[in-house]
Amino acid sequence: MRSGQPTINDVARLAGVSKKTVSRVINRSPLLGPDTRAQVEAVIGQLGYVPNPQARALALRRNFLVGLVHDNANAQTVMSVQRGMLEGLRGTEFEMVVRPLDRDAATMSADLRHFLERQRLHGVLLLPPISEDDAVAALCAELGCRYVRMGSAPLDDAARSVASDDRAAVRSAVAFLIEQGHRRIGLIAGPPGFRSGTERRLGFEDALADAGLAVAEELVAPGRYTFASGLEAAERLLDRVPRPTAIFACNDEMAAGVIHAAHDRGLAVPRDLSVVGFDDTPTAAQAWPPLTTVRWPVVDMARAAARKLIATPDAPDEPALFPSALVQRRSVSIPAA
Repeated sequence: MRSGQPTINDVARLAGVSKKTVSRVINRSPLLGPDTRAQVEAVIGQLGYVPNPQARALALRRNFLVGLVHDNANAQTVMSVQRGMLEGLRGTEFEMVVRPLDRDAATMSADLRHFLERQRLHGVLLLPPISEDDAVAALCAELGCRYVRMGSAPLDDAARSVASDDRAAVRSAVAFLIEQGHRRIGLIAGPPGFRSGTERRLGFEDALADAGLAVAEELVAPGRYTFASGLEAAERLLDRVPRPTAIFACNDEMAAGVIHAAHDRGLAVPRDLSVVGFDDTPTAAQAWPPLTTVRWPVVDMARAAARKLIATPDAPDEPALFPSALVQRRSVSIPAA
């Protein structure tokens, strides 16, 4: 064999197959028998042959890129999704690119189309709330781009969806507060237009209804999934007379704002006010006191989504629904007498 880097022609010659057969092995075509595939893969390993990604991209009319598209106010969520996707892509030839979009912009659809066409992505993970738009999924399908939609409830069929059951998770979390003896419970809701906010509020209402309690609208405040909005909402709720003995915030950033507002008023958490969040981000463990929260399995969902996007026909199915769990720390106690 000539000196230098081995080529696809070298692999074909030593394996006793055509160049097209080698290409099919590299591209994970199902049109090959297991013996032929094993034979070619053995030669590839023996030679240390590395396929040229540019040449493969030209042949397949797709780059070996998986996209992450988001319009999310919470940077920690985006970072957690990136971590999960990179874990799912580890050991493969695929890389990740990230594209933030503004779902409220008149050009959002055109911006997404331009991104997908320019990058020629192999597939894309759509984060909420963009994932909740059926027109976005339809655009990906029109362009022949694989997609997976992440949500707080199932948004598509199992092959194109990763979801948690936020309604059930919040129902359990608020039921835990009620079991501790809390009856006057405040809610800091998620932002309008987010399915997660809707699902989490429904879970809050379910738990109260289960206990025979009515939703007190004066104890519901809007939030934007940011620390500042949690602080602002907590100030409003803590002005109520009588004030709530517990507050459920629809994410950890807002829950951290609640703890800060309580401290500013000289209220001790959890002696004077119990607080529960949602996500189980590093903020939850680093707050003082450490925050009781719902662990949202976002890393697991992102990892599975990445694997769905690059799956070959013979790959095992990845799960579509992921359970959440309440993480009990030190921000909840029985209400003060």
